[in-house]
Amino acid sequence: MKAAFSPPTVAETKRNFIEAYTRPIPAIYNTVLQELLVQQHFIRYGINYQYNAVYALGFVSVFDQILDGFDAGDKAALFGAYVNAIGEDPSQYRADAEQLEAQARSLGSPDGLVPDASGNELQQALAAVAASTELGKFAYNRFFAVGLFRLLELTGAKEPAALEKLVKAVGVKPASVNKDLLMYKGVLSKLSSAKEMMRDFLEREKRKQAEREAAKAAKAGSEATAQA
Repeated sequence: MKAAFSPPTVAETKRNFIEAYTRPIPAIYNTVLQELLVQQHFIRYGINYQYNAVYALGFVSVFDQILDGFDAGDKAALFGAYVNAIGEDPSQYRADAEQLEAQARSLGSPDGLVPDASGNELQQALAAVAASTELGKFAYNRFFAVGLFRLLELTGAKEPAALEKLVKAVGVKPASVNKDLLMYKGVLSKLSSAKEMMRDFLEREKRKQAEREAAKAAKAGSEATAQA
């Protein structure tokens, strides 16, 4: 099976994305998206990769925060192009993420975040991961880490102990999760700062344009008065 495994190249994945979404993407978003796409390509086409709803929730959370402030219609088209580019179903990502979000919100506390193969969809998703990690077949990735963190957020849990408990329940390494969450928060922080700089730049340009137009109008008025 390994010998027959022949995933697409990063270049092919990038080309799929570019061909599917032809509108220009502002550099502030495009740089992060391209880096994200490369990371996800290697996750998606890892030989042990298995899609799961917690991973989908993590990716959707990252994507939506990165594209915060982007036009809603363009954002939906961009999401579709991105997920299709890695050979998966955008509607499944959204549906699974929304379902887990709704169930996590309804819990009110992290106590219900337990692997349970006979429980609700959220508990079943956690149980599937726990079973896979126990067999040594689970391919951990940073989007899964964000998904776990997002589940805790939705239940209102903020203490580190709750994260450690959930991480151990599904059988992944706390050190890896903590490292990836710090990296994720760092990316969002840098992006937020870049967006703020862009807003300041656009506001300055808008003021300068208004001043130029006012000066032009004043000059035209003075010339008209002189001619009269």
